[in-house]
Formats: sequence, structure tokens, C-alpha cells
Amino acid sequence: MTMYNFKKILITLESAIAVFLVFNCIASAQSVTQGYKSDTLLQNGMIVGLDPKDVTKVEPINSSQYNLLHGVVVNPSSSTILIGNASTNVYVSTSGRVSVMVNDQNGTISPGDFVALSAVTGIGDKATPTDPLVVGKSISTFNANDSAQQIGTVTVKDSTGKTSTLHIGYVTVDIAIGKNPLLITDNSLPSILSRASNLVAGKIVSPVRVYISILVLAITAFVSGSLIYGGVRSSIISIGRNPLSKKIITKSLVQIVIISLLVFLSGVFGVYLLLKL
Repeated sequence: MTMYNFKKILITLESAIAVFLVFNCIASAQSVTQGYKSDTLLQNGMIVGLDPKDVTKVEPINSSQYNLLHGVVVNPSSSTILIGNASTNVYVSTSGRVSVMVNDQNGTISPGDFVALSAVTGIGDKATPTDPLVVGKSISTFNANDSAQQIGTVTVKDSTGKTSTLHIGYVTVDIAIGKNPLLITDNSLPSILSRASNLVAGKIVSPVRVYISILVLAITAFVSGSLIYGGVRSSIISIGRNPLSKKIITKSLVQIVIISLLVFLSGVFGVYLLLKL
């Protein structure tokens, strides 16, 4: 290969890389929209997640479903890059600058505030240090005291049964789904336990509740294991002493195993409630 040909190839590669980088920068700065199907009527600005049973579908989600968070419903005509086909009936932006439907659950949203999922399905709010993920950063304001910014209200109940009215509006958000920069982590809890508990609960769980859950699960497993061990041991001894009673003893053993499984499953459900509520 001559020096001239080598330089020509090198220039071609440099040009290709430059074009790729420019295109990549432009794409990352613009709204990238993907078409999906939905069984629910969705409005522009709603926060949605992938349907766990069908990744070609999306559904509105709330603060208990961070594991499904995917993007924001948009008008396809406002997107620079559009991906979809004839079977899609809703378009979701996963990057770029879009309008997001929010409420005042955590107060006024100002430019620079992060937006996260709220208790109201499909609607965001101002992120707090307990939200594991954020949708992105707001570049506009939503003040519930300004009636001109309101598009409606919704009534919600808290864990005590108390009702409150939230005001709904829009803010413009630079979409960047990821870990909440405000998130407060507790170093007293091992990371594997922290991740597991947060995944189960869909929120940050205090170390005390995590350790209590582990204790409950351990006690439940010990009781269930003891019942099964005792039942099997007694059955073997009884059959050895009286082989003719094998059928009755086997029936009793099956009953003990079922009871043990029920005890264990009750413990698992109790742990789930302890972490979730």
C-alpha cells in the first residue's frame, strides 16, 4: 500500500467519525420518539412505563412503579427523530425537551428542579430525596397558585385515609431518566440489601424495616423447616415400627408439608407488606 493510499484511507475514516459524532450530538440534543401501542387512553405529557407483559405497549405509571419508567407521551409532530409503524397509537419520548404533566404534591416546581413520579398515575411532581429515579430536569415553572397554569385537579388519599386536592399543569423538562441526584443513601445498610428492598418496595426503605423483615423471614423459614424435619423424622420412625400404617402416615406427612409451606408463604407475604407499606 502506497503512502498516498494510506493517507486517503485515514482521511476517509476521520471524516466518517466526524459525521458520526456530529449526528450523535444532534440526535442526543433533540427529541427521540418511539411508537408504541396502548390499551389506555393517554394524553400528551403523561409519564409512562413499558407493559411488563408486552414491551410493545406502554401504560401510565405512578411512584410505586419506578422499575417500569420509560418516557413521556408526546405529539409525534414535535419530534426530530421518529420511530414507529402503522400498529402504534401512542408516541413516547425518551430524550429531548418535552412538556410533562405534573402536580403540586411536593410544592411548586421551578427551573432546575428534578421531576419524578407522583402518587397520581401518569403525572409527575417535584422530586424529593426519597425518589430513586427522576424523569429529568425542569426548565420552566409550575405554580399551583397561578390558575392560568392549571389544567385540572385530582383528589388523592394518603396512607392514613386523609384526602387532599392536587392541581395539575405542565412544565417543560429536559428528559434524562436516571438515578435521582438528590437521593439520600444510608451507608448503614449493605448495598445488596438496599437494592433488594428498594426493588421490592419501589421506594427507599429504612434499615430498621429491612432488618425486621430479614428477622421475620428467618423465623418463618426456621419454623417451616422445623415442621418439615419433625414430620419427616416422625414418619420414618412410625413406618419403621408399623409398616401397615404407611398410608396414614404418608397422608399426615403431606398435611405437615402443606402447613409448613403455608407458614412460609405467610411470612414472605408479611415481609412484602412490611417493606411495601
